[in-house]
Amino acid sequence: MNQPLLRDTYVEVNLDNIAYNVRKLKEIVGKDVAMAAVVKANAYGHGAVDIAPTIMENGADMLAVATLTEALELRNHYKDYEIFIMGYTPDEYLEYAVKNNIMQTVFSMRQAVLINDLSIKYNTISKVQIKYDTGLNRIGYQDCQESIDEIVKIFDLKNIEVQGIFSHLALTNREEDDKQYIKFMNAISKIKEKGCHLRYKHICDSISAIDYPEYRLNMIRPGSILYGLKSYESDEVVMKQALTFKTKIYMIKELQPGEGVSYGYRWKATKKTPVGTLPMGYADGYPRLKGGSFVTIHGKRAPIVGVINMDQCMVDLTDIPEARVGDDVIIYGDGTGNTMNIQAMADLLNTNKNEVVCKFSIRTPRVYTKGGKVVKILNYLLQEQSWI
Repeated sequence: MNQPLLRDTYVEVNLDNIAYNVRKLKEIVGKDVAMAAVVKANAYGHGAVDIAPTIMENGADMLAVATLTEALELRNHYKDYEIFIMGYTPDEYLEYAVKNNIMQTVFSMRQAVLINDLSIKYNTISKVQIKYDTGLNRIGYQDCQESIDEIVKIFDLKNIEVQGIFSHLALTNREEDDKQYIKFMNAISKIKEKGCHLRYKHICDSISAIDYPEYRLNMIRPGSILYGLKSYESDEVVMKQALTFKTKIYMIKELQPGEGVSYGYRWKATKKTPVGTLPMGYADGYPRLKGGSFVTIHGKRAPIVGVINMDQCMVDLTDIPEARVGDDVIIYGDGTGNTMNIQAMADLLNTNKNEVVCKFSIRTPRVYTKGGKVVKILNYLLQEQSWI
């Protein structure tokens, strides 16, 4: 049963587009390359729990997250999905991963032994993957013989099943990426020489999975590409953006010359100007810009004027005389129809697209569509309310 929306500002997620992107990527990489679909950060703002079935049903082999809490949220809804934590879990919380059949990343013998002991306690075999650092210098075993020797010993632990080994490219340039790839392959060769079997070997994210097909090995970890966000160089692969950010006009007033808008009056009307107020602000995840942005109303661009508020922002309706209270507003679209796409906002902020979509807050409902129809409304703030 759908929850009530109760707001005019929401994120709309097209499940058909996500399904298309997953299938398209599987077609590109081939049936012999597994897919650990990255749904961390609430699936890049799209809602991990509610898009997970679409991703799994269209070709993903497992769901990859960054934290234990993200993994437990998914496990609470999906008992049989393979869930993989790519990040670090503190020692005192590893028990939750073991009890809930969650694949954990390890990069020390200490943690491997802890997981093994917990697995004995709960009479289970825990799956793990080895993180190997080839130069990004975050977490992971350092690239040296001592690390190889320790990794090999992990295979001897009776209640652990080492599923694979992975690394992450810094994506600096082709020369540096090649150096990392070579380090990774050399490490794999040394581990295999010791008689250790690695089911999965992976170093590719969304970008490298497209731009470096020879790096795909037998698994990739796509994230942004699943949501139709393009960061890779190739123009031959076209995905469909899944997300649209929407609201409505809820007040229009005519400002006189010299009247200002918002805090600090950073913008003032130079002539009689119709200004619309939108129930959307930085608490919804929209950046607190001080100019340069716009929304789309009736297919026309309406510049945002004044500083973005926590809960509201204002737009200049001079070029949209037909605008009325209650009209639909596109905040982020896919770039067609005079809409601002995610990349354009990222450029304004001098950041990447992932940061833009990860900013959506829990007070902003998600509306899921399939076949052109709304199939679910999720209002996070109402999930614990019995009256709904």
